[in-house]
Formats: sequence, C-alpha cells, structure tokens
Amino acid sequence: MFRTTATALVLVFFVSSAVAEGNANRGQRVFQNCAACHSLDAGKNMTGPSLANLWHRKAGTQQDFTRYSTALVASGIEWNDQTLDAWVADPQHVIPGNEMTFPGIKDAQARADLLAYLKQATQPGGPRAAQSQPQMGGMMSTAVPNLKTLDASDRVQAVAYCRDTYEVATADGKKRKFWERNLRFKTDSSPEGPTQGAPALVPAGMMGDRADVIFANPDELGKFISKSC
Repeated sequence: MFRTTATALVLVFFVSSAVAEGNANRGQRVFQNCAACHSLDAGKNMTGPSLANLWHRKAGTQQDFTRYSTALVASGIEWNDQTLDAWVADPQHVIPGNEMTFPGIKDAQARADLLAYLKQATQPGGPRAAQSQPQMGGMMSTAVPNLKTLDASDRVQAVAYCRDTYEVATADGKKRKFWERNLRFKTDSSPEGPTQGAPALVPAGMMGDRADVIFANPDELGKFISKSC
C-alpha cells in the first residue's frame, strides 16, 4: 500500500513538473491566439494593450491605453506567473465583469508554454512573434498590412452611398459595390495607418464580398463619403 501511494505521488510530481516547465518555442505558436488583439511592442496597442513589460505591472495601469474596463482597473492585481496563468485560463473568473472576450486556454501545458514565451518576448530586446492573425471559426482573418504603402487598387478616392449600397472608387480607376452591411468604416492613427487623404480599402472575409475602409482620422469620413443616387 505504501509503495503504491509513494509511486503515485512520484508520478504526480513528474506530471506537475512537466506541466510547469513551459517551452517558449511551443509558446510562440500558442501566442497566435493572442496576436490578433495584443502586440509585443511597447507603445503599439491594438484591441487590447501592448504586452511589453507585462510582468510585475499592475492591471489597468498602462498609461497609453485608454480602453480598460472599470473591473480591471479596480482589481488591484499585479501580473506575475500565478496571476497570469489564472487569467489566461479563465479571465472572467479572475476578474468578473472585465471586457476581454477571450474564453481562456484550459490546457495547463499550453498556458505554461505561452507564459514561458511571453516572459522572454515582453522584455526589452526579447524575441518577437509575427503579428499574424489566428484562425477564427474556421475562417482565416486577413492580416492588415502597413497602410502607408498601398497599391492604387487599395487607395480609396471616394465612397458613394445609394439606398443600401456603397460604391468605392479606388486610385486605379475602378469602382466596387458593397451591400451596406458588408462595408465597415474604421480609423487607424498608428504609424502603420493610412496617409492623410489616402484611405485604405482592405478585404475582409473569404468570399470577397466584404471590406473595410480605413481612414487616418474620423474627420475624413465626411470628405470621402457622399450620398449619390
């Protein structure tokens, strides 16, 4: 009986150790679940804040990110190995009412691998993963390129609206029509956003019937969009 119990305890120890030992190379692949919303570069915020210098930072305190939920700011949590593991496993359980929609990574080994990678990559001079978009719901999201360098077919000159249709004229002399629910208007004021006066037309979805028009700032919307029937 004693030998059986001791053997079981040894097995538990080895399993726990194996899970706790994260592999940064595998973790870089796991990070693709996060890359659509989080950058590893300081000062580059996306849907969520940059993860640069994440360890030992208090939740909700990054000064250049303004979209934190009230729940996150009020949590008082400091990010470390333990709190990040719990957060990545189930964000709503750790901080109820926060606005992060990610459901969590339930596999303990995958979390350990991710944290091993992030612990390196979020430090100054650490390795960086490509900010490619993950597969979501069986469809591959389109990675947005640097919008400062666009082909003529991607530079918007005008957008006309008639009934339920938007017609987008591009710099190559062509026009494309979109159902109003299939065309979205966005802004990108980052260094990779479009040049003032040259909005970008970016495909969205796999069927070719959806797209985003991305402006340098909100003031441009009224200049480029007109009602014309």
